[in-house]
Amino acid sequence: PETAELHFALGNLFRRRGEFARAVRVHEHLLARSDLRAPERERAQLALADDFMKAGLFDHAENAWRALEGGSYDREARLALLTLAERSRDWRRALELAERLDGGSAGSFATRRAHYECELALAADAQGRADDADLALARARQLAPGAARALVLSGQRLQRAGRDVEALAAWDELRAVQPAAFLLVAEDYAAAALASQRAPAARQTLQAQYAQQPAVELLAALDRLDADDPHGPALRAARWMRHLGQSPSLGAAGHLLALPPAQWVPDGLQALRTAVAQAAQPLQRFRCAACGFEAQHYFWQCPGCLSWDSYPPQRIEAL
Repeated sequence: PETAELHFALGNLFRRRGEFARAVRVHEHLLARSDLRAPERERAQLALADDFMKAGLFDHAENAWRALEGGSYDREARLALLTLAERSRDWRRALELAERLDGGSAGSFATRRAHYECELALAADAQGRADDADLALARARQLAPGAARALVLSGQRLQRAGRDVEALAAWDELRAVQPAAFLLVAEDYAAAALASQRAPAARQTLQAQYAQQPAVELLAALDRLDADDPHGPALRAARWMRHLGQSPSLGAAGHLLALPPAQWVPDGLQALRTAVAQAAQPLQRFRCAACGFEAQHYFWQCPGCLSWDSYPPQRIEAL
């Protein structure tokens, strides 16, 4: 028994050095000993689960973590099992685990549970089960009324179903509770307004939002509303020039260059547009606030560190 601490130190050393097979052998040897006391046995089981987790042997890790449920390391086991459920995209299992963790020492899991419901809604839609998707989104909104994702998805589903007025209402609610996240659907908002003959009201809404939150996405949405206006090019050029004067960015310059002045020769304009696009490309990404992982597309859950809601809705150049 007096050598247990030496075994733990040795196993941890092997794990830190990436020698996971040796770490597993050390901790399995500890568990096989009949003279090991219960607290040390649980500690060895915890170390073994950590070995499997770090080695990427998730099926073995799950079994090892399950053996710790109900004991001294119950909270750690459930959190680890929740991470494994997220990795395997087993959202129902994740919901079950999060419900058991919610309200305990680990804090609130309401927002994460809402994300799981949104994932279930997407899966249900993909399988043609619209009623199940509706129920999942309703549960998500009930769990986290101030969260953005359920409102974003609700509006998108309504828009795809041709219920543009209801989609606008969902996104108006989103704009009220999460103004920053409204940028994710600004152009969809303009498209729904055009389809429902509500362009004037949408224009006022977008202009008011832009006054509070000057963003490229809102100007692009206004451009969409003015696409058929005979004076549209002049209006768009004036808007983008004002925006560049207040918030210079390569993204805004690219939009302005899409409206060529009559005196610019086509070849010169194309070269300038290409140069600006290339220079702006590294900045047209979203960056995880938790780990710094960058991506061209917006993620609700970071692919790198698996954090939820860690991506600001604005791209890097606007931060």
